[in-house]
Amino acid sequence: MTTKKKVAIVFTGGTISMTVDDQVGAAIPTLSGEQILSMVTNIDKVADIEVLNFAEIPGPHMTPYRMMELKKYTEDLLAREDITGVIITHGTDSLEETAYFLDLTIDNPKPVIVTGAMRSSSELGYDGSSNLSAAVCTAVSKDAIGKGVLVVLNNEVLLASEATKTNTLALNTFQSLVGGPLGYIDCNELVLLRDIVNRRVIKTDKIESKVALFKACAGENSDFIKAAVDLGYKGIVIEAMGRGNIPPEMLPGVEYAREKNLPVVIVSRCHSGRVFDSYGYHGSGRDLRNLGCIFGGDLPGQKARIKLMLALGQTDDMDTITDFFERGIYA
Repeated sequence: MTTKKKVAIVFTGGTISMTVDDQVGAAIPTLSGEQILSMVTNIDKVADIEVLNFAEIPGPHMTPYRMMELKKYTEDLLAREDITGVIITHGTDSLEETAYFLDLTIDNPKPVIVTGAMRSSSELGYDGSSNLSAAVCTAVSKDAIGKGVLVVLNNEVLLASEATKTNTLALNTFQSLVGGPLGYIDCNELVLLRDIVNRRVIKTDKIESKVALFKACAGENSDFIKAAVDLGYKGIVIEAMGRGNIPPEMLPGVEYAREKNLPVVIVSRCHSGRVFDSYGYHGSGRDLRNLGCIFGGDLPGQKARIKLMLALGQTDDMDTITDFFERGIYA
């Protein structure tokens, strides 16, 4: 007789836990982990489940400090010999940021899965139960070991480092715009499409929350960048245009930040493709490179901000911070 593997499911809230409140007239978190799990059929045939209620919050209420608490909570579960893997349910609005935070900070080969739902349990076609089922199937798979944190929705399995929310209501909203899905769930089994995962863990229990994120747009100036520096922010991320270029009026703000030795990370507002200093006009990537800005590859702004928060939590050494972002691009 085969012994079933044990999986811990950590419930944090989000749409997967929501019902429509008659007084409010809109969906709010109301369901406990036990109530959500009761909607998942036959899950006991796949694994033994331990239910843990960590929080009951919507996605926009998640913060980096709560992410750090969740990281430590997850690490304690992974340290238990009886736990094969950990699943975290989460609101989809900030799911990719929490998943990436955990991927950057948890150094354990056991599977960690983040999942959620796009429809509340009051709607027809509630997808929470199917997503949770797919997450359990992933967590017990030997092929999920050593892959880092995974995002599982709509029967697709994505790397947390690549997954991003692309649509406000589609069930397949989470996509990898870099290499496609890592795999998918078919007949309760994880089927891998690729098996190459390059990860680097930032070992820190601290975060620097004062990291600002700005988006470049036509005619944008330096006001907000300079204000952030004067308000004591410790790092700045800019979603630049195209390959990593900004309007010339933004350049004095970047110069001001660099004069104060603040790390400025450049990513693109484009949905895919990496930044690179291939242009040389005023405000171009070459100007930013010459100022000592850090180029963040193909990361979107929200993930680059998470990474910079963690990097600054570990060190203020600019070379080390730069290496966290640029290894494999410039080095």
